[in-house]
Order: sequence, then structure tokens, then C-alpha cells
Amino acid sequence: MIKSLLSRKLGELRVTRTDLSRATGIRLNTISALYNDALDRVSMDQLDKICEALDCDLSEILVWEPNKIKMTNSLKKSK
Repeated sequence: MIKSLLSRKLGELRVTRTDLSRATGIRLNTISALYNDALDRVSMDQLDKICEALDCDLSEILVWEPNKIKMTNSLKKSK
């Protein structure tokens, strides 16, 4: 599962969602959904703009965490 760390990053930098929206041209609703970890999809272009505006790596705003429920069709080979 991909988790958003945008709220943490904006807090560290003391940047508001409105400021980020203005700096990137991304709709405030989209920024807010990502901030609240409630966004299902985000474009690569939007992620690029956010990283550029915040001068950060993608890993500072998104992180992958294993799902609590395992997928039945894993690509990992069983031993």
C-alpha cells in the first residue's frame, strides 16, 4: 500500500496546502486529498511538480508499506 507523507513534509517545512497549490498549479482539492492520504491516483507530472516545489525526493512524500492482507497471486517464488 502506498502511503502519503505529504502532511508530515508540509509541517516540517511550514508550508500550507494553499501555498503548495499556488506554487504547483495543482488544484487545492487534489493537494488536500493527497495530504489526507485519501487520493487513489496522482499523476507523475503532479508528483514531479510537488517534489520540485518542496525541493524533496519522492521518498519524502510517498512510502510503500506492505498490505496487511497478503495477495494470493504473489510474484515471489516459493522455496
